[in-house]
Amino acid sequence: MQKMIPLSIPNFEGNEKKYVNEALDQGWVSTGGAYITRLEGQLASFLKTENVAACQSGTSALHLSLIEAGVGPGDVVLVPPLTFIAAVNPVRYQQAVPVFIDCDDSFCMDPVKLRSFCEEECLFDGTVLTHRGRAVKALIVVHVFGNMADMEAIMDIAGKYHLQVIEDATEALGTHYTAGRYEGRYAGTIGHFGAFSFNGNKIITTGGGGAVTASESAKVDHIRYLSTQAKDDPHYYIHHEIGYNYRMTNLQAALGVAQMEELPEFICRKQANYALYREQFEGFPLAELMPFRSGTASNCWFYSLKIDRNEIHASMREIITALQDRGIQTRAIWGLINEQLPYEGEETYHLEKAPYYASRILNLPCSTQITREEILTVCREVKQLLENLANCS
Repeated sequence: MQKMIPLSIPNFEGNEKKYVNEALDQGWVSTGGAYITRLEGQLASFLKTENVAACQSGTSALHLSLIEAGVGPGDVVLVPPLTFIAAVNPVRYQQAVPVFIDCDDSFCMDPVKLRSFCEEECLFDGTVLTHRGRAVKALIVVHVFGNMADMEAIMDIAGKYHLQVIEDATEALGTHYTAGRYEGRYAGTIGHFGAFSFNGNKIITTGGGGAVTASESAKVDHIRYLSTQAKDDPHYYIHHEIGYNYRMTNLQAALGVAQMEELPEFICRKQANYALYREQFEGFPLAELMPFRSGTASNCWFYSLKIDRNEIHASMREIITALQDRGIQTRAIWGLINEQLPYEGEETYHLEKAPYYASRILNLPCSTQITREEILTVCREVKQLLENLANCS
């Protein structure tokens, strides 16, 4: 059996060991140290935004964004069903109420259905949008797999109804518009808040870790303050607000500084590898490699193959297991959040494309160090398997 081709693993080709060892030698290993400030500066410069706060995870970045957006108990937050559950859990941390809005063909929130929900299911008095007597305070838009959502339409809707937009850019560091109103703007810098993740499978990693930015620099400063237990006087332990242990550690940041130095190269590799996959699946009748939104340059974090369900009747679990036996690690798209036990019974709005794609999408190996030969092997094995399954149908 050939060596396993993994789905997505971290890449440490640069100064990671050097910087981590420096942090260890200096004794700055916890939530203080120069590498945290340095990473925040790198991120702000790369994203062309004024201020960034480094934190413990993408989830904590989303939670802090909801707090700063003023979302509290009983408020409604509009959320996607087709994403990782961490995008929605922070809504519950705030005792707010999620309402699930369908996706479009980018897997991101559908602005047509978003607008329809606001117009047909809500009341607007010119100041506050309400749904069944609850204030609709915010929406969380996820840039799924590095594919930019339709932010022009979403921001127009949010502006009309005074909604706070929290961009979950945890999968989209480096994705940006190349045309239109937001030309040159990066995912996570268009809405009121932007959250990023540096988990082990992301395009860069700090092991865990995340970051948050906002359209107002002062809000980032307040988020940073909340992330360090809201210390007003650290020497005498005076606190005027409820804080959180959400600050990134200096060891994580040392890793992140090295990874940021490599990010442009990682993005180039991701884009080139996606192009090779697309070439290999061009014209293949049993599956289609999904595109990224036109008018954007995606970081091409994950590659999504849509299986033809008219020809392939095997379950996604059966397909993934068969590929595993062939030395190829793949992954299904997520189970819909509204169907998960903690969210059963929560309101949904016209979910059509989310369940359609949930049953059809297979994610292919996409590590930045994957070789051309490995990609060709993946394509060959996937095609052979699907052809065998179609012939057995």
